[in-house]
Amino acid sequence: MPPKPTPLPPSARRIALLALLPLALPAPVRAGEHDHHHHHHHVAAPSSATISRSETRLTLPKVALKTQDGKAVALPELIDDGRPVLLNFIYTSCTAICPPMTRIFAEVQDKLGADRARVRIVSVSIDPEEDTPKRLRDYARQFGAAEPWVFVTGSSAASESVQKAFNAYRPDKMGHTPLTFLRRAPGQPWVRLDGLAQAPQILAELRPMLAP
Repeated sequence: MPPKPTPLPPSARRIALLALLPLALPAPVRAGEHDHHHHHHHVAAPSSATISRSETRLTLPKVALKTQDGKAVALPELIDDGRPVLLNFIYTSCTAICPPMTRIFAEVQDKLGADRARVRIVSVSIDPEEDTPKRLRDYARQFGAAEPWVFVTGSSAASESVQKAFNAYRPDKMGHTPLTFLRRAPGQPWVRLDGLAQAPQILAELRPMLAP
């Protein structure tokens, strides 16, 4: 009859158990797997180093547009009323950068508080064929946009001319990049922020524009 095995001391048993642990761990996620499923829903907040700031002068095209309420407007008349302007380009079916950009504008609008009425906010659709005034109205409501924030659409030619005036045109709407434009008053240069500028960065540019 073979002899009974000698039991392992507690310290040796712990070492043996630790050696088995890697076998129970889940397989590592391959690079890009998580991003593939979720990249439309999460955009990391960039540091200020990722935002490129420049100033530019431009001529606004005299194109006819429509607001989310169906009101016909000319772009210069809409934004040349003496107030500082905050402007971006979006489209309602975008699932990547447009929702974060619009949420950031909503945060800016909220943090302006009593100064909200002193800033004209404009979001220009780059997909006018799909973005009817009604779609823009529903989109604006989804993000809590309120006066004087205006969403505008128009013909494809009108939208394209506005984008080209701001050097923001991309032939494929899917290729558009996050841009924010600010201007103190008519005739003044525009501040251009390339990248997903956050609310504090935008407010840092905007508040001095509200000074007397």
